[in-house]
Amino acid sequence: MAIPILAVIGPTAVGKTSLSLDFAKALNGEVISVDSRQVYRYMDVGTDKVDHTTRREILHHLIDVVDPDETFNAADFAEQASAAVDRIRERGRVPILVGGTPFYYRAMLDEVLTIDVPSDPEIRRDLEAVGDEKNGPAKLHAILEEVDPDSASRLHVNDIVRVIRAIEIFRLSGKPSSWWRDRPKKESSRFAPLYFGLTRPREELHRTIAKRVHQQFHGGYPEEVRWLLDNGFSPELPSMKGFGYRELVLYHMGKMSLEEGIESDTVATRRFSKRQMTWFKKFSPAIWYDISEKEYNKVLSSMIDEAVRHLRAWGVVL
Repeated sequence: MAIPILAVIGPTAVGKTSLSLDFAKALNGEVISVDSRQVYRYMDVGTDKVDHTTRREILHHLIDVVDPDETFNAADFAEQASAAVDRIRERGRVPILVGGTPFYYRAMLDEVLTIDVPSDPEIRRDLEAVGDEKNGPAKLHAILEEVDPDSASRLHVNDIVRVIRAIEIFRLSGKPSSWWRDRPKKESSRFAPLYFGLTRPREELHRTIAKRVHQQFHGGYPEEVRWLLDNGFSPELPSMKGFGYRELVLYHMGKMSLEEGIESDTVATRRFSKRQMTWFKKFSPAIWYDISEKEYNKVLSSMIDEAVRHLRAWGVVL
């Protein structure tokens, strides 16, 4: 029998974290973070992690897993999150996935179909910059040869678009494109998810994003990035190239003002939230809530009722 899984999804700054904490309390649950940036230690303010006191009250998993100079991809997440589900269930508690990284959900839960690896603008931008360098196409092809020899043998050195895409797939998933292409389909998934989607009107979400970014930049974010740089974490690391971190690296280099960094981070986060919703709208089965239209307690109560029905349908007794 499949394992029932509850998941709280939605764009950045919509309100997933606060609602999910009360959701977990009501269901005797533990939270599995589904956030590709919160896996990094020492990167707390910029990734908006829940504080340590809250993590002691409600156990969280997949936060502070690796150092910023270590690699962590969707395949790593799927393996570790699945193991966390087993540990949580052994304790008689309910695993609840919470976060905004669609591909991590797909890597763990969508075991029926081959995963359609999404594009990542940050990875693509960095690779395109390499392509613009002297002998750039050859450099890109050499990178591909290291991580995906099969694709490198099929793609011409000057086919930059496909070379970049193949590298992007590997960096996102930890697997070469040939692995995804040849992956056998399973007749059934190990998990039976029910997604709880949270939305707000675009203008309201944009205001929330702007407020969060402003609070971060004036609440220890610059100092966090300064500490990372002073402790030897290169600005060229993938973990340091996420929006917010890249702006503050430029700020500390004297190439961008703090206000310019706030504006750049805000715009990037808005764009990211739009991409998140494009992906999350494809998730099924899902129950969506516009949390600006209903009272908080009504949304929470409805989520709890639907969760209990889902769990009981799969034999879980609360």
